[in-house]
Amino acid sequence: MSERRRVFRIIVRGRVQGVGFRAFVAREAGRLALAGWARNCDDGAVEIVAAGPQGALQALVEAARRGPPAGRVDDLRAGETNEAALVERRGDLEF
Repeated sequence: MSERRRVFRIIVRGRVQGVGFRAFVAREAGRLALAGWARNCDDGAVEIVAAGPQGALQALVEAARRGPPAGRVDDLRAGETNEAALVERRGDLEF
């Protein structure tokens, strides 16, 4: 029996723009077989919406908490959201 698909919204603040953060997230999401998108926000944060099994989403949250070598994460907020967030397609990098 397959695990129920969930959708998470993750907001990451710190040195997360201009350091390859979205590409890092997309690689991790691909490795975890997650679907979704990531975008830079006007306030300097990165927003991620990802869908998949709970365990894979938790692994993505932990990867985002580490970030790429050139990045620095000062704050990360993650929580479950609805399927509509996936189709907002506000992300400039889809995975």
